[in-house]
Amino acid sequence: MQAIKTIGFIGVGVMGEPMCRHLAQKSGATVLACDRDAAPLARLAACGVRAATMAEVSAQADIVFLSLPSGEVVESVVLGENGLLAGGRAGQIIVDLSTSTMNTARKAAEAMAARGMKFADAPVMRTRAAAEAGTLAVPVGADDALFALVAPFIRMFASDVVHAGGVGAGQVVKILNNMVLYETVLALSEARAIGVRAGLSPQGLFEALSIGSADSFALRNHGMKAIAPQVFPERAFPVTYARKDISYAVALADQLGVEATGAKNLMNCLDQAIEAGHGDKYAPAISLVFEGK
Repeated sequence: MQAIKTIGFIGVGVMGEPMCRHLAQKSGATVLACDRDAAPLARLAACGVRAATMAEVSAQADIVFLSLPSGEVVESVVLGENGLLAGGRAGQIIVDLSTSTMNTARKAAEAMAARGMKFADAPVMRTRAAAEAGTLAVPVGADDALFALVAPFIRMFASDVVHAGGVGAGQVVKILNNMVLYETVLALSEARAIGVRAGLSPQGLFEALSIGSADSFALRNHGMKAIAPQVFPERAFPVTYARKDISYAVALADQLGVEATGAKNLMNCLDQAIEAGHGDKYAPAISLVFEGK
């Protein structure tokens, strides 16, 4: 493994904070973290993480992890004025844990390669609870050599790490994962509304579905824990984030000439939920559209 003495982490929010903590506790390296919010940085300081500016992370870190809210932010942090490309050096590795697009990943990798830097896309899947437990799932887009370098670090916060293919492949897996997941969440939302109007209890309906061929991760987690009881907390993966991810899936489908009618219908439902004021609620709150709320 390439000698990694200093790890940088940019974006220590809902998912980034626990991932950064795992790296600090398990890597044996110095960990520098950068975020606009001082609160998670203060909590991470107890694990030995040092708060730093982006310029300091760029100058000092051998490998930099990003956990940012969108592909647009990733592009700004990596390729923008005073970004990681401008401040980086040959041999430095950037690993993007955010959900972005295939095109953004490939654009960043190409620009970094011209400077002798390396870039991998490794968007994380599963929940905040999985991030806390170190049991995330991560598809990685990178060449074989780079995957071998970054996988041991990713395994410090993920129990399932797969080499999805070349740069951009990780993002394709992630956005299609979320497309399939939330199309299922949409189906569960419709099922609840129909079942309740037919006189069934939502929990009873979903328990019955769970012993049939409709059983799924989405049913047991999003369905039983959120849609059935209509509990949609904030500070979880919100409707607006789901819409962002599905918009990436629809754009990729259009780029490749696939008429993704299911994903476009899902986009319409997400838009309705946002227009109704549910954008900051946990993404299964699209169920509220069918409840007339």
